[in-house]
Amino acid sequence: MIQSMTGFGKSVIQLPAKKITIEIKSLNSKSIDLNARMPSSYREKELEVRKIIANSLQRGKVDFNLYIEVTGDETSAQVNETAVRQYMKQLKSIADGDDLKLLEMALRFPDAMKTEKEDIDEEEFSAILKALDAALKEINLFRSEEGSVLEKDFLDRIVALKGLLVQVLEMDPDRQSTIRERLEKAVQDIKADVDANRFEQELIYYLEKYDITEEKVRLENHLDYFQKTLKSDDSNGKKLAFIAQEIGREINTIGSKANYAPMQQLVVQMKDELEKIKEQMLNVL
Repeated sequence: MIQSMTGFGKSVIQLPAKKITIEIKSLNSKSIDLNARMPSSYREKELEVRKIIANSLQRGKVDFNLYIEVTGDETSAQVNETAVRQYMKQLKSIADGDDLKLLEMALRFPDAMKTEKEDIDEEEFSAILKALDAALKEINLFRSEEGSVLEKDFLDRIVALKGLLVQVLEMDPDRQSTIRERLEKAVQDIKADVDANRFEQELIYYLEKYDITEEKVRLENHLDYFQKTLKSDDSNGKKLAFIAQEIGREINTIGSKANYAPMQQLVVQMKDELEKIKEQMLNVL
């Protein structure tokens, strides 16, 4: 079962005096690229949080947001009375004004408010980890559902590629006959006397250069292996990408050897199907 790297998860927990909200969003990336936004009071726990998220999501460009809203009387911010009085005194020496107006201005200056650093409440942090776990479960569920959609699309396109390969096999005898006739006509047109046995040997050698039997066999194997890997328990985005590269290599070789317009048209269709697979593959975990 494959997973998408696109997902969103959210969890909200209400404590007696605080509301904790966690949001996690992920997009595709070659590795884990985590951007964490959290209150400064919890910065010392950031590495622990990052490790939990990385272990769960593995890959992707991830945005993590932790919001803590105070809903009770609790607050750690206080007016820095000494600084505010000094600001008001300096302002009064510059221009006359009533105390209320000067107070409003003084409160806008740096250091007008002071915040005492509080020790992290372990019970509160435990609630945050619980919310984080819930958000991760939600985003992983989202990723699995998106993965199911991708898997169906991949399977449909692999079936389409197999159907096109069958058409290639069916027209291969006509292709070889056409190439043979083309060469025989070319010899006749130049009106040259040639040794029949030598010509037959050269013709066989030439046709062997355009033989696509090995490519057809390898392509069939790669398509089967792609389907098998899709059904594995783990999401193998990188492995599937490697297999898709091998599929592309065999399709390109068939196209270069075809030397036959109807077959080259089928190869173009095969390349189109594979290109759509590769585009979607960028989003597979």
